[in-house]
Amino acid sequence: MSDPIKLDIMSDPICPWCYIGKTHLDRALQDHPNHRFSIEWHPFQLNPDMPRDGMDRRAYLEGKFGGKEGAVRAYAPVVEHAKAAGLNINFEGMKRTPNTLNAHRLIHWAGIEGRQTAAVAALFTAYFVEARDIGDKEVLADIADSIEMDAAVVTRLLNTEEDAQSIRDRDVHSRQMGITSVPTFIVANQHAVPGAQPPELWAKVIADLAGES
Repeated sequence: MSDPIKLDIMSDPICPWCYIGKTHLDRALQDHPNHRFSIEWHPFQLNPDMPRDGMDRRAYLEGKFGGKEGAVRAYAPVVEHAKAAGLNINFEGMKRTPNTLNAHRLIHWAGIEGRQTAAVAALFTAYFVEARDIGDKEVLADIADSIEMDAAVVTRLLNTEEDAQSIRDRDVHSRQMGITSVPTFIVANQHAVPGAQPPELWAKVIADLAGES
């Protein structure tokens, strides 16, 4: 079998385009089970300056997009693309926009146990489908438990600053590389693919890589 090809994904668990992008990628990987991708997720906070406890979602959106109408306009394409991808995002249920530093710490620890993609998927479901506050430590411990991590260990780590600075540094490093938005996919350490690309694009990338081997 050919060597695996690294697929690095810069993402944030509260980024709807990241959720849509992962859904498209998953579809392509399902349809092409012989793909050679070895996937690693990397932290990129949409709101690195968000208060540690997050903030009221409506206030956040109206502040960011200049009022309610601006927020509705900005999210119209998200709703349209989510629907096309078969996703029903529970925007109405979301009450807070969290700081995602702790969610990224959980993804990092999950990676050590080989459960990184499971953690990302569980965070997306918790936030976009169940409208849970993924900045809340109890919610994060519950998510850890759902993917067979030790919730007690995760809770203990979340109550320290373990790996927090490392996550911030990796986020800054991505920005210094020129990444300004997520999702951004980097194929084989050289080709950057920005945005929530359709499954057809990933099918072509997989086919091209198979041809190269």
